[in-house]
Amino acid sequence: MRFQRLDLNLLVALDALLTERSVSLAAERLCLSQSATSSALGRLRDYFGDELMVVRGRNMVLTARAQELIEPVRAVLAQISSTIAVAPDFDPLTSDRQIRIMASDYATEVLLADVLRDMTAAAPLMRFEIQPMLDQPVEALDRNMIDLLLTIDTSLGPDHPSRILFEDDHVVVGWDQNPAMHEPMTRDLYFSLSHVTSRFGKTRVPAFEDNFMCRMKQQRQVDVIAPSFLSVPGLVAGTNRIATMHRRLARHFARFGPLVIRELPFFVPPIREAVQWHIASNNDACLRWVMERIALVASESNERLKTENSPTVVAFDPARRADLL
Repeated sequence: MRFQRLDLNLLVALDALLTERSVSLAAERLCLSQSATSSALGRLRDYFGDELMVVRGRNMVLTARAQELIEPVRAVLAQISSTIAVAPDFDPLTSDRQIRIMASDYATEVLLADVLRDMTAAAPLMRFEIQPMLDQPVEALDRNMIDLLLTIDTSLGPDHPSRILFEDDHVVVGWDQNPAMHEPMTRDLYFSLSHVTSRFGKTRVPAFEDNFMCRMKQQRQVDVIAPSFLSVPGLVAGTNRIATMHRRLARHFARFGPLVIRELPFFVPPIREAVQWHIASNNDACLRWVMERIALVASESNERLKTENSPTVVAFDPARRADLL
């Protein structure tokens, strides 16, 4: 189909080329051969009377005209997707849709694992790809590299809708043979011990608690930096080190390993885990159904945590929040 001499099928190719800035990556995204994608680029150059992408060193860069086209092309395709294209009726029992979710190993362990078990019966043919958290996760959502983003609310993008799933606070975790874990966890004791923390991605983004600790007057001694939340328990077990972990994840590991949980002797703000989706997906019946299942499992988890006996002791008194800074 053509509109004012432009083959409208080329808009999809143009969006992929402008997003990926690479013929080979655009071809992979479009499920086309590189030669077919190169041909599409040639026709787009003819239509716009502009090179659109030029080689500079080892990379391809966009021309000024191409930069101007990024948002209009994306907006046109989003409009077509949400208002013109007729979506088939969604049936979770027969859908073989693949859903791409970006989430930390923490969110995967305390929430997504239960969600995917639930999906086994509810949507037996549906497939899921869980991608590791990038340094700029919202950019992956902007570029349609993922369908859903699970992250803390402070990392959400301002241009897309989102939904809060649950809150979680932090506790101290240590080996059950660590002498320090057999006495009340005071502030002085906490800062006298060696610690394990986590940092992520190429830029080594600190975990929430590590970032918050940097604001305190008293610095802790970090002996081990872990590449993930899930590796922390194994790095404190068998040692006298301690770690500050999300309560939900700490409870999970304490059920299966030789770990003891103690309350923090000072206040650290809780985190709020949320799910975010691209604004163009608001009318996507499949994604809406998946998000509702995620929210349902999160709600059930919240109720379950209220009734479970916690292995923690020495509760922190909120009246002592003045110790924060």
